[in-house]
Amino acid sequence: MNGAGGGPAIEAEGLVKAFGEVRALDGLDLHADAGTVLGVLGPNGAGKTTAVRVLTTLLRPDRGRARVAGLDVVADAAALRERIGLAGQYAAVDENLTGIENLVMVGRLYGMRRKAARARADELLERFGLADAGRRIVKTYSGGMRRRLDLAAALVARPPVLFLDEPTTGLDPRSRLDLWEAIEDLVADGTTVLLTTQYLDEADRLAHRIAVVDHGRVIAEGTADELKSRVGGERLEVEVADATCAAAAAEALAPMAADEPVTEGAHVRMAVRGRDGAIVEAVRRLDAAGLDVRDLVVRRPTLDDVFLALTGHAAEPQGGDRDDAEREEVAA
Repeated sequence: MNGAGGGPAIEAEGLVKAFGEVRALDGLDLHADAGTVLGVLGPNGAGKTTAVRVLTTLLRPDRGRARVAGLDVVADAAALRERIGLAGQYAAVDENLTGIENLVMVGRLYGMRRKAARARADELLERFGLADAGRRIVKTYSGGMRRRLDLAAALVARPPVLFLDEPTTGLDPRSRLDLWEAIEDLVADGTTVLLTTQYLDEADRLAHRIAVVDHGRVIAEGTADELKSRVGGERLEVEVADATCAAAAAEALAPMAADEPVTEGAHVRMAVRGRDGAIVEAVRRLDAAGLDVRDLVVRRPTLDDVFLALTGHAAEPQGGDRDDAEREEVAA
């Protein structure tokens, strides 16, 4: 994605938040330019939800400072709440009201006149493909429909900054794609989005910049391509027809390798020095060595590779005590 830019919409420096013995945030720094998507990527327990709650004034940080839309999250909390939207992984809508009633209610809470709130509700229902379901009770909605309605509710007051805390968790693939497209449309219109996610493909598609968070701090930041480059370039994977020829294939390909080729059965794997035409060169070298090849592919590193290289563990959903502790504290 290509960001519009326009100065910082979100700035956080040295945020610390502890719950008892657990440090949910441990010196977190974040920055997002206006009109862009900042993806905050990390597993459960990394501190993502705590960061969102601090930046949306729901929690006070123990230390550090943060500004959103030019306002301090502590000193200007009341004014800031009128300039941000928040949608999470659990749709915060009243399932006993209709879609229209939910959005009108939000508009009225923001001080809109009833006629204006109704007009805005109709506009948002149309925008999110819910116009035909607007008069239905929300308890009859699918999970994807509820999530889209929740996103619509976060946009009633036209906030310049939107926080999405794992908004596609639990959705089916079609609903995820629909929500991704809605987010892309919002950003194209100038909205700034902070998106927390455990889904690497989601961050790869939506985010202009990505902050990888683990144990309450940012451990790496950059574009998706910049982060991928940190774990090396492309990797060449070759399967020869005869497993006894794997060592000969590794020797033939060695001049292309950025590190020592690894052989396993009939397979040869290696990182390729930065160059174009790796497949063509590999085929030429293997052919010159008289080797028959069953399969040959060049793979780019993924964000999965990045997270594994940075943290030593995969970015799979896993129980973590940091965000869990924060949720328990808020519930109490």
